[in-house]
Amino acid sequence: MPKDLTLTNIESVKQPVEIANGLPSAHYIDPWVFEEETEAVIKATWAGLAVGADVPEPGDAKPITFLGLPLLLLRDNDGAIHVFENICRHRGMQLVSEAKKIVGAIRCPYHSWCYSTKGALVSTPHVGGAGHNTHPAIVKSELGLNEVRCHVWRDVVFINISGNAPEFEEVHSDLMDRWSEFEGPIHHGGDDSKFELQLNANYKLAVENYCESYHLPWVHPGLNSYSRLEDHYNIAEYGKFSGQGTLVYRQFKTGDGKPAFPDFPGLSEQWNEGAEYITVYPNVLLGIQRDHAYAIILEPKSFDQTIEHVHFYYASDTTSEKNRQTNTMQWREVFEEDIFVVQGMQSGRYAPTFDGGRFSPVMDEPTHCYHNWVASQISAFRE
Repeated sequence: MPKDLTLTNIESVKQPVEIANGLPSAHYIDPWVFEEETEAVIKATWAGLAVGADVPEPGDAKPITFLGLPLLLLRDNDGAIHVFENICRHRGMQLVSEAKKIVGAIRCPYHSWCYSTKGALVSTPHVGGAGHNTHPAIVKSELGLNEVRCHVWRDVVFINISGNAPEFEEVHSDLMDRWSEFEGPIHHGGDDSKFELQLNANYKLAVENYCESYHLPWVHPGLNSYSRLEDHYNIAEYGKFSGQGTLVYRQFKTGDGKPAFPDFPGLSEQWNEGAEYITVYPNVLLGIQRDHAYAIILEPKSFDQTIEHVHFYYASDTTSEKNRQTNTMQWREVFEEDIFVVQGMQSGRYAPTFDGGRFSPVMDEPTHCYHNWVASQISAFRE
């Protein structure tokens, strides 16, 4: 970090919701503050990188640049998911430049060092001179691919870049317990069940908007016509997660009135018309309903550019393509309605007198919960 970086004052953010301010504008528009926040909020915790469906079969590999880091998402030959640094241990050459199926080994295109799908270095041709494929100084067991800690939950691949976070199950035990009824298998809908949205805004603004239902009547009038503001409730578990729920989820049905998708098995009655939409801090937005679920991974490209990667899941792998396409289209319309407010808040952060804003103690607690968590992460990082 630059030596002349002026640290932001975040003490007011950690106050009770009734008197707290939001994060200072620098946390949305200053690249140096974004650098500090990246270390404290994203790299030090369990951040969402991708989904398992990005590498559906053994041997599938996908290169991903995340916060400038060259990473490789890979499903090994036994079906387990790994995240490696996408570089050869020899001279730092990028190993995989496009999504592909690894047949045999991962071969470096520079000097042909080869790695197994589990990251082990298996071949070093001519490393000891022409025709000599070994050398005492090159110990293969010590030169496997550098692996980034990862954990897969609800098909989301979470990574801990620093390597120092507590185990994922420890950090998110309360949320996993809350949604334990949905712990059965889920099936990605395929190519018709995913899309991306480009936001000219800081990723945190997408989180803040997602956490609350306060904006429904004005931003989502169609959705609010049957899932009204008063039908929603807040979810705010300080230091853990936040979001919203609805008591009147309307199951997607076909033209003849039949359910378009089968329910997830074993659900209690609360999910007949209940649904919840929760942020897994710092950058994953999850939604669960009786008949389908979704995951949105917010990829911060810079302090003011974000890509939303949206994926939909079902209880069966034999759902109707037509129904999946309709469901994806309907949700896309809802998510696109949010873009102008998220980008509008980004523009507003350049107002020189804006003090981070205030929170409605009744309507905005889930968003304050997120601000509070971000501020707490930064405070811990500064200590």
